Amino acid sequence: MQKVEEISALPSPAAITSRGKSTMSMSTVVLILLATALGIGGQFMLKYGMGQMGPLSLSVASIPQIIAKIVTAPYVIGGLIVYGVGTFFWLITLSRIELSVAYPFVSLNQVLIFVIAWLVLHEQISPQRGIGVTIICIGMLLVARS
Repeated sequence: MQKVEEISALPSPAAITSRGKSTMSMSTVVLILLATALGIGGQFMLKYGMGQMGPLSLSVASIPQIIAKIVTAPYVIGGLIVYGVGTFFWLITLSRIELSVAYPFVSLNQVLIFVIAWLVLHEQISPQRGIGVTIICIGMLLVARS
């Protein structure tokens, strides 16, 4: 019986989302931007570190060698740490605002990584991909204004 009482003592999802979390303070916007910047920085470092290794072939026999390469690659380890710190700030953000408000800001990652991949990594960008990123931007602006 005690387990039923403990579960019923938890707040309902409606109570969680109705605590006035729909407005964003400037500190929450800063947290979102910080989480985004760190996430992008981490992804860039991961890509750079893995790019230094060249294409890896995955087989059962190669797994130990791949793991050894990954755990000894400074950019990969640094990228994981930076990405992890970004995740910490994202979790703080989630404690402050509704998920339906916060999550569209993840689109910032896609847009900014797209730009970095083009400008810094010199990746080829098709017009179709550019249009897709533009649509993401428009959607993000609509959500931010709602």
